[in-house]
Amino acid sequence: MDCVVANKPKVRAQEIKKISGKQIGIMGGTFNPVHIAHLVAAEQVMTKLHLDEVWFIPDNIPPHKELALNIPAEDRANMLELATKNNPKFKVMLLELYRGGISYTIDTMHYLKKEAPENNYYLIMGSDQVNSFHTWKDADELARLATLVGIRRPGYTQEAHYPLIWVDAPDIRLSSTAIRHAVKTGTSIRYLVPDSVREYIEQRGLYRE
Repeated sequence: MDCVVANKPKVRAQEIKKISGKQIGIMGGTFNPVHIAHLVAAEQVMTKLHLDEVWFIPDNIPPHKELALNIPAEDRANMLELATKNNPKFKVMLLELYRGGISYTIDTMHYLKKEAPENNYYLIMGSDQVNSFHTWKDADELARLATLVGIRRPGYTQEAHYPLIWVDAPDIRLSSTAIRHAVKTGTSIRYLVPDSVREYIEQRGLYRE
């Protein structure tokens, strides 16, 4: 398969200037690997808040946790590209991979607001991220630069420290950790990730150790 990082991601950093005056959802994370819960959440937020696009921005080095199994960035980016290619409103942005170092969301938002200030940005977070958002770097400023959006999870304690928009989405109890464990133990991940991602994982031999 072609390498997204070395070849051509859906949207390059330098093309941001061409995208202006839109409502843009931002979904960050390690995507190690991307799975259907990520995609369902993005679709629900996009349609319910009438966003023009959702941008998936994979971390380079996540600030709040270790990157499990040290999977190469190009593999995570390739899986995102495969997972989103059939939705023209989903874009893969590799800003944090290009920038390198620890991926702080505030740095990404500063860049986006500088390059395309006409856009309105919506930072999409799961319930666990909502609860910990106040510990993120420069959380106060980040909450001013973007509209915060939380994915509501039934039965999960949600303690928002900042104003945000709650969006209800199907309660899919799935995590990248569970996907990795399933692959390692030989359990099927069919229907848990897009088929193209499952095939990529099998072809590349990812998550077996």
